[in-house]
Amino acid sequence: MASRVAARSLVCTRRMSAACSRQSSSGQAAPRDTAPKRSIFRPEATSTHDWIGPPNPLSNLRPIVYHVPENETELEKRLRHLRQDTEDWNHEFWTKQNVMFTKEKDAFIFSQLNAKGLSVCDEQGRRRALNAEEMAVFYKSFLDTNRVRHADYNREWYRRNFTITLLMARVALNNMWKTVTDRRGRKKSSTPTT
Repeated sequence: MASRVAARSLVCTRRMSAACSRQSSSGQAAPRDTAPKRSIFRPEATSTHDWIGPPNPLSNLRPIVYHVPENETELEKRLRHLRQDTEDWNHEFWTKQNVMFTKEKDAFIFSQLNAKGLSVCDEQGRRRALNAEEMAVFYKSFLDTNRVRHADYNREWYRRNFTITLLMARVALNNMWKTVTDRRGRKKSSTPTT
C-alpha cells in the first residue's frame, strides 16, 4: 500500500513539474528568456481592423496584430510600433510573473503538505489542496516579496499608456487637420473663377 501511495505521489509530482514547464503545440518545451513570438497569422491586405487572438496560456493576455494603413504616416507608424512594443513588454512581464507565481505556489503547497506528513496526492490520485487560510499566507508573502517589482511595473505601464494616449491625440489632430485642409483645397479648386 505504501509503495502505491509513493508511486501516485511521484506521478502527481511529475504532473506538477510538467504543468510548470509548459509545452508548445509541437510537444517540445517552450523556450525561456526569449523574445515573445508574434502570431504567424496576419490580416489580409484588404483588412481594415486589428486582429485580436485568443489568450496566451502563460501571460493570459490576448495578442494583437495591428492593422497597417495603406498611407500610414510617420506619426501613425510610431504609434503602432509603440503599441506593439508595449504589448510585447506586457506579455513578457506577465509570462515571467505567472510562471514564477505557479512555481512558488506549487513549492509552498508541497512544503506545507510535507510539514503535515502528507503526500501531494491522496489515495485516489487526486491532488491535495490547502484551505484558503493556509493559501492566504502564501499570497501575502508573494505580494510582499514582489511589491517593488509590481510598483515598477505599474509606473512603467502608466508612463507607456500616457505616451500612447498623447500620440493617439496627435494622430487624431493631424487627421482632423488634414481633413479640414483637404476640404478647403477642394472648395477653392471647385469655385469657378470669373
